[in-house]
Amino acid sequence: MSKDYNNPAFKNLLQKLQEESWQLELLISGFAIFGLFTVYEPITQSMHEAQNSQQIYKFVISLVAQISCAILIFNLLLHVLLRGLWIGALGLRYVSGDIDYEELNYSQKFTKYLKKRVGSFDRYIGTLENYCSIIFAISFLLIFYVLALTFTIVFIALNANYILDSEWLPGWISKGIGIPLMVFLCIGMIITFIDFVTLGFLKKKKWISKIYFPVYWLFSFITLSFLYRPLVYNFLDHKFGRRLSLILVPFYLLILVLTSFHYQNSNYINAKVNSSDIIANVENYEDQLANNKKFTGDVTIQSKTITDPYLRVFMLFSENIEDIVFNFDPTLKPEEDLRGLRTGIEFNDTFNQSMHDSLRRVYLKSINTIYSVKIDSTRFSSEFVLTQNFKNELGFETYLNLDSISEGKHLLKVNRMRIRKGDTTQWVVDRIPFWHFKD
Repeated sequence: MSKDYNNPAFKNLLQKLQEESWQLELLISGFAIFGLFTVYEPITQSMHEAQNSQQIYKFVISLVAQISCAILIFNLLLHVLLRGLWIGALGLRYVSGDIDYEELNYSQKFTKYLKKRVGSFDRYIGTLENYCSIIFAISFLLIFYVLALTFTIVFIALNANYILDSEWLPGWISKGIGIPLMVFLCIGMIITFIDFVTLGFLKKKKWISKIYFPVYWLFSFITLSFLYRPLVYNFLDHKFGRRLSLILVPFYLLILVLTSFHYQNSNYINAKVNSSDIIANVENYEDQLANNKKFTGDVTIQSKTITDPYLRVFMLFSENIEDIVFNFDPTLKPEEDLRGLRTGIEFNDTFNQSMHDSLRRVYLKSINTIYSVKIDSTRFSSEFVLTQNFKNELGFETYLNLDSISEGKHLLKVNRMRIRKGDTTQWVVDRIPFWHFKD
């Protein structure tokens, strides 16, 4: 029956469903809010972990998921609040009927004003119904908008990485295709956004619409707008829907600005400052990281107070470290970079595995050449090995003998070599203060 949408029986079914849709709306909103609050914290945790370990793919996916969850939580909570008010208004109407302004016995000025501004109680119930239905529908439409923006940025990034910066395409092809495509994508994104915020202004002008149509057609596939386009135009052909759409965009921007505010209680002291000889940040001490949800810093040691005869130094791995290694030893850079999203289906090859083991030794040798460790001004021989820390994060670990280190405060310094304009310099990776006391 759904295929024959002009069938009167099908239209009657739709009419009945939309009259009873509020029950489904509340049911879906309740389950969705519960599920969203459950997954929001793990998604946020995953996003920060990806950012901390510089996993760009995981970070983008987690960020989009977090934004989508935040939008749905806010909209669905607002929907439940308004729908509850609507149900309360229906119950009150059953008891009290419409507003009797004469019974209120106000002065003529107030009675005239209230009749004009407040009006009928039935109109108020109808307005609440419209708000509830539109907010519920637009909640899921906004997720598609977030995905549309994400896919557009992904297309620009793919063009930059795999065409413009391609190593296997000839320069004249990569530049000849990549540059025009990049210009088209950037200008097309701006034009499409202008058309979106102006509620279709570019489609209304005859000569502009002819120029805009190819851009619109291509971006409908990039943004997947063909999946939700009927929902958009059903909003825009209704005055109430257009008005609410115009209100929601600045409203979300205002919420974003308001949530960015925080209270600053000092001009000089900040918990987010990196460790130094006068600052001990919790992210650098494993015993403190185990008791809270802080993220691992670039370098960690076992504790702020060291009573062991050794100091365990762990350096978190990131893709940036591998780029540094390739910069110092180009022979380690493979012809095909295996980093990024990969399938878990692999076929073991004994020969390739043994070759990887030998290259892995060269890789670790480069790590130990590039990175150096000092306690105060004394340099230590570091022998970093590949391992995982107590959070199962991948990194490099070494142990320093503290027999020759006096008791009291000391400063661990982890440096790396950096090539800048042909010169090799030392770059500070992290500085961590600690106190050493012998048992």
